[in-house]
Amino acid sequence: MSREVKFIKKIDWFSILLYFLLVGIGWINIYSASVTTASTGFLDMSELYGKQLVFIITSIFLIILILSIEAKFYERFSSIIYIAGLLSLIGVIIFGKNINGATSWYAIGGFTLQPSEFAKVTTVLALAKFLSDIQTNIYNFKHQLIAFAIILSPPLLIMLQPDAGSAMVYMAFFFVMYREGLPAIYLWIGLLLILLFIITLKLGYIITIVATLIIGLVCIFYFFRKQLKRKRQTSLAITSLVTAIMFILAVNYIFYNVFKQHHRDRFTLVLGLEKDPVKLEKMRKTFGFNTNQSEIAIGSGGFWGKGWLKGTRTRGDFVPAQDTDYIFTTVSEEWGFLGSAIVIFLFVVLLLRILNRAEQQKNKFSRVYGYSVAAILFFHFAINIGMVIGLFPTVGIPLPFFSYGGSGLWGFTILLFIFIKLDANRINEW
Repeated sequence: MSREVKFIKKIDWFSILLYFLLVGIGWINIYSASVTTASTGFLDMSELYGKQLVFIITSIFLIILILSIEAKFYERFSSIIYIAGLLSLIGVIIFGKNINGATSWYAIGGFTLQPSEFAKVTTVLALAKFLSDIQTNIYNFKHQLIAFAIILSPPLLIMLQPDAGSAMVYMAFFFVMYREGLPAIYLWIGLLLILLFIITLKLGYIITIVATLIIGLVCIFYFFRKQLKRKRQTSLAITSLVTAIMFILAVNYIFYNVFKQHHRDRFTLVLGLEKDPVKLEKMRKTFGFNTNQSEIAIGSGGFWGKGWLKGTRTRGDFVPAQDTDYIFTTVSEEWGFLGSAIVIFLFVVLLLRILNRAEQQKNKFSRVYGYSVAAILFFHFAINIGMVIGLFPTVGIPLPFFSYGGSGLWGFTILLFIFIKLDANRINEW
C-alpha cells in the first residue's frame, strides 16, 4: 500500500465533515443576515456573503496546502513561525488600518487581513514545541516563566491595537498548561484576581481590602497554622496577602487607564455601577442595545424558527453586527431552538473529537497542540454564545467557522487542519 493511500486512510474524515457542516451552515446564515434586494447572486462581491464564499473556497486550497506539507515541518519551524507572528502584530500597529478605533488590520486591495487571528496558531505551535522539548510536566518555575512569556507576548501586543476581545482568547492556554502539569494554584490565583477586580468595582476598595484582610488572616491562622511555623511558609502567606491588597488598590487605575471607554461602559452597565437612573437607562439603550435586540431575536424564533430568509428581526437589521459577532441570533430566529441545538451539538461533538484524538497522541507536541486547538475553539464558542444570550458583556469574540471574516475563517481552518495533519501522520511514530 502506497504512503499516500495510508495517509488518506488515517485522516480524521469525521472532523473534516464536522468542519464543512459548520462552515456551510455559517455561510447560509451569513447570506440571510446580509442579502439585499439588490443582490445579484451568490458570488456578488459587493455583498458580505459573496466575499465569505470566496474565503470558503480559498480555505479549501489552504486545507490542501496544510495537508500536503510534511508534519515534521510544523514542529521543526514552530519558533520561526512564532517570531513571524509577533512581527506581524508589531507591524500592524505601525502600518495597519484603523477600523472602529482599532488598528488591527492590514489593508490589501479591497480586503483586510487581521494578524491576531493567525497569531493564535503561531502561539499554539510555539507552546507545543516548548512543552514537548522540556519532556517533563511544567513544575519548574523557570519553565513556567518561559511558557507564560510565549503565551502572553501576543496578547500584550494585541492590547496595543487595542483589541481586548482577541487578547482575552489567550486565557484558554492556561487550561492547556494545567493539563500538562501546571500547578492548580495558578488557576485559583487567576480566578481570585478576577473576583477581586469585580468586587472592588462593585463595593469599592476600602470594603474589599477590609474583607480580604479578615478572610486572609482567618485562612492563614486557621487552615495554615502548622505551615506557619516554617519561616518560608509564613513569608509566602504574608506576601500573598500584601499582593492581593496591592492589586485591589490598582483596580481603579487599571479600570480607568488601561480599559477603553466602551469597555468601562459595558462593565458599568453589567455590574450596575451607575446610580443615576437617567444615565443608566441611556446606557442600556446605547451599550445594552446589541444584547437586548439579540435576546429578542433569539426568543422570537420559538422552537421551529421562522424559516430561512423569513426572520423579521434579521431582515429588519435590528441586531447590529449580526453577520459577525451576533451571527448566532440569525440561527436562533430562523431555525429556532431546534436549529440552535443542532449547531451547539455539532460544536460539542467537534470539541470532544479533538480532545479524544489529542489524548491518543503519544507524541507530546501533537498532544499539546490538540488540546490547545480544543481550548481556543471552546473559549470562542462559549464566550460568543454567552455574549449573544446576555451572560457576558459584548467583547468582540467571533463564533468559529460562522462569523463573517476571511482572517477568522482562515485562522481557524489552519488551526484545525494542522492538528488533522499531525494526527493523520501519527507523530507518535517519529
